Amino acid sequence: MDEILLRRSVLFLPGANARAIAKARTLDCDAVVIDLEDAVAPAAKDTARDAAVAAVKEGGWGHRALLIRVNALATSWSPDDFAALAGLDGLAGIVVPKVADAADAAVAVTRSGGLPVWAMIETSAGVQAAEDIAATPGITALVAGTTDLAADLRTRRARDRTPLLYSLSRIVVAARAARIAVFDGVFVALDDAAGLAAEAEQGRDLGFDGKTLIHPGQIETANRVFSPSSEDLVFAQGLIAAYEAALANTRGVTTYAGKLVEALHVTAAQRLLREAEAIARRG
Repeated sequence: MDEILLRRSVLFLPGANARAIAKARTLDCDAVVIDLEDAVAPAAKDTARDAAVAAVKEGGWGHRALLIRVNALATSWSPDDFAALAGLDGLAGIVVPKVADAADAAVAVTRSGGLPVWAMIETSAGVQAAEDIAATPGITALVAGTTDLAADLRTRRARDRTPLLYSLSRIVVAARAARIAVFDGVFVALDDAAGLAAEAEQGRDLGFDGKTLIHPGQIETANRVFSPSSEDLVFAQGLIAAYEAALANTRGVTTYAGKLVEALHVTAAQRLLREAEAIARRG
C-alpha cells in the first residue's frame, strides 16, 4: 500500500528573504522550497545559501516538508549549494532546476549525497528525456517548470494551457511509470483567483499530486483543489461498500451509480479515503 505524503501545496520562497522564511513556518502549505536560484540575485547567492542552511538547522517546520532549490548544475554556484546541504538533518530533499537528461539527473543525485532529488523539467530536452530522468535512482519527484518550458517551446500564452498539454501529460506519465511524485508548475497571475483555481483543477485532472506556488495567498486554493471533496468521499465509500457486498454474495461483477465497478476502482477509492484520513490527522 502506497504511503500517503500530502504535497498538495508546494510554496517557493526566496532564500534571501528572512521575513518570508519566518512566515512560512506558520502557513498551511504541505511543503516549502527555499529558493537559491531564480528568486535570488547573483550578488546575494552566498547570503541566501547561508540563510537556507540556517533555516534547516533552526527547524520549527512542523508538518511542512522543507526542501531547497539549488542553482542549475552548470552554474558556478551549484557545487557550493550541494556541498552546503550535505548531511543536513530535517531537509526533505533538494530541488534541481533545468534537468535536461538522465546524465543531469545522475549528477544531481551524486551531488545530493543521498538526499532525495526533485528534478525540474523546464526545457524541451527535459520533456523528451522525462522518462529517463524519472527512472534515475534517487529522483523522487518531477516538477513541471512551466514558465521556462513555455519560453523554451516558444508557445503563446493560453489560459487553458493547450500549448503545454502534451508536455504536462508526458511529465505525469513519466513520473507515474517510475512511481514517483509529480508537481504542476506555478501560476504567476497573483490577482487572478479564478484562473488559479481553474489551472489547479486542470493539473489535478491531468494527474499531478499538487501545485507549486509563489505566494501564500495561493495555498488555500491548492489545498482545496487537491483534497478529496465531501462528494468524492461519499462516492468512494458507496463504491467500496457495493463491491464488498458483491464479493460477499459471490458475485464477481457489480455496479455503483450506474457504472461497472472493478478492483482498480476500489483501489482508487481506498486511496482517496486514505488521503482524507491523512488530511484529517494533520488538522
